[in-house]
Amino acid sequence: MAIIAHVDHGKTTLVDQLLRQSGQFASGELTGDCILDSNPLERERGITILAKNCAIEYTDRTGERYHINIVDTPGHADFSGEVERVLKMADGVLLLVDAFDGVMPQTRYVLSKALEMGLAPIVVLNKMDRPEVRPDAVLSDVFDLMVELGAEEHALAFPTVYASAREGWASQDPGFRPAAGQGDIHALFEAIIRHVPVPPLDTAAPLQALITTLDYNDYVGRIGIGRVFAGVLEAGRNVALIDRSGAVSTQRVGQLFRFDGLGRKDVRHIDTGDLFAVVGLSGVDIGATVADPEHPVPLPPVYVDEPTMHMAFHANDGPFSGREGKFVTGRQLLERLHKELQSNVALRVEERADDFLVSGRGLLHLGILIENMRREGYELSVGKPGVILKGAGAELEEPLEQLTLDVPMEHQGTAMALVGDRRSELVRMEPRGKRAFLEFVIPTRGLIGLAGRMLTATQGQAIMHHRFCRYGAFRGAMGGRANGVMVATQTGIVTAYALEQLGDRGVMFVEPNEPVYEGQIVGEHCKGNDILVNVVRQKKLTNMRSSTKEATVVLKAPRRLSLEAALEYIQDDELVEITPRAIRLRKRFLSESDRRRQTRRG
Repeated sequence: MAIIAHVDHGKTTLVDQLLRQSGQFASGELTGDCILDSNPLERERGITILAKNCAIEYTDRTGERYHINIVDTPGHADFSGEVERVLKMADGVLLLVDAFDGVMPQTRYVLSKALEMGLAPIVVLNKMDRPEVRPDAVLSDVFDLMVELGAEEHALAFPTVYASAREGWASQDPGFRPAAGQGDIHALFEAIIRHVPVPPLDTAAPLQALITTLDYNDYVGRIGIGRVFAGVLEAGRNVALIDRSGAVSTQRVGQLFRFDGLGRKDVRHIDTGDLFAVVGLSGVDIGATVADPEHPVPLPPVYVDEPTMHMAFHANDGPFSGREGKFVTGRQLLERLHKELQSNVALRVEERADDFLVSGRGLLHLGILIENMRREGYELSVGKPGVILKGAGAELEEPLEQLTLDVPMEHQGTAMALVGDRRSELVRMEPRGKRAFLEFVIPTRGLIGLAGRMLTATQGQAIMHHRFCRYGAFRGAMGGRANGVMVATQTGIVTAYALEQLGDRGVMFVEPNEPVYEGQIVGEHCKGNDILVNVVRQKKLTNMRSSTKEATVVLKAPRRLSLEAALEYIQDDELVEITPRAIRLRKRFLSESDRRRQTRRG
């Protein structure tokens, strides 16, 4: 079973309850929330980035035992490459929908992928413990969405389960509300057993298994994770490994693992239909087929939507290069990007003369990669994100996104004006109580920098989601950043005296005693032009001193930009310098004379 849903609709919390109430684990053995979100970035951001699978041994009320593999998928469209791969391993899907929010952009996306693969959905209306739920309307929207996506008749006859993952109960009765601590999740287990078809796989056929995910271990190297679609996979036997290009090599299976609970169990064979992890296959890659050496027939390859956004990665050549990171050279940067390509199928890397052009599914997709690299000790500089265009001249096309906004009624006009300035098109407007639900089609480049400004304009109350829609005609030039920046003229340590003098010129990005270098962006100017500032200037000493002269000096708190905010903020002539301990903004050319020379060249 794959669990698919829009972001923050409760997928990982529901998996927690399935694990806890399966009877496989002792009381107190599973602790904490979002058990499968083990990556530190997932814990910090509260989102699922990597698809993960676990296995549950469930015994129903009649004593029948079942082995259920469950795959938790990301909800963000930026990580849809993960969703597309793991759906290949599933027989059915749990479509999780918030009983108040209803159908959202990523709900549409992940459901369309599941229906393309012919998977039978079980609809779970989650968060039924909320007082303002509207299950009937949401269920009607789900049905309309399936009709719109061209679902077959067996998919339209989907079963519905009403649940509260947070409180740990599920029921097929929409009016069911158990007393605190009295409900259970077994109605969902029963729906899975009753409605998910046993796949018509042939045990006697020649071996065919598809690799959909990769893992890595320092001792055994690359580990291929996938599913057996025909025959039986056995440890110690020779197999044919067929890569995506069709090349065939004969290799020997080392170890085989079957998923058991949150871990893996060493086994001698994997039966048809089950998931596995295999060790010992050299060069195993995503989309490869493990087949019978005497009948090497490949399975259909894994197709992934193309990237829509790219940015240039540079080795860090700033004055502070090498002070904080362990990996600072271009060769080390390229090796890390090639390693990422082995498991991140939605990523593309192109080597150029002095940098690497890295393409992905969105700003969050690329931002997560950069954040992981800086935590591993890499130093790098990245340029302004840009969208991937197709065609030329009058036939030039750009990626378009479906954007949904949920804003308070009093901020509706402000939000529409902000999005309207970015070449967007309003396609739907719907009031929901005291809030307005707005849907736009907007160029992908219009999303760069929009999130921060939208939160500021709506006092932090806007809820914004987007997903790739299609390629469409180029919609013309778009305005850039409204304000200029303050650029440091000297290298040194920031002084409070210098910041005090600049207090009325804009917002600072640095604070006293922080090291800066010439060409570093140290603040945002209150006007539209860039200015040069000296933030390391010290106060001259005189013979006349007053003991109370500086007692009332109060500096404004600096604005600290997150990684994604910094990537959205910069312009074409600027870079974001990323190190394990700092995120700095800088001009591409550090000295003023070099910047003037570059401007004269056009």
